[in-house]
Amino acid sequence: MFRSRPPSTYGAFRKHPTWFGIPFVLLIVAASFGLEKLTQTRYDLQASKVHEMTEEDQLKLKKNRKKIDLREEYFKLQAQPGEDWEPIRIPRPKGVPEWGVPPEAVLEDANKK
Repeated sequence: MFRSRPPSTYGAFRKHPTWFGIPFVLLIVAASFGLEKLTQTRYDLQASKVHEMTEEDQLKLKKNRKKIDLREEYFKLQAQPGEDWEPIRIPRPKGVPEWGVPPEAVLEDANKK
């Protein structure tokens, strides 16, 4: 009773499939070249941000460097207000020596697997 009709472009597609295939392939190729240009621009921009330091810049950095003393930094950290902490040693599990797992036990565990 009701017959479905294919779209009007269906007949043209059946007779001349290249009319639709060639423009599609050209679009894919053109997009590939366009994306290549965009990607190259991106990498050029990143490369322009990174450059080698001249000897003059290195000397400026060395001149303005602040000397650091570990003891001084330690006392600064201890002098910070509101931090009431002290290092507390946690008891080790039974059977574990003071300096960690002995190498023999590690090898035995590896051999068991």
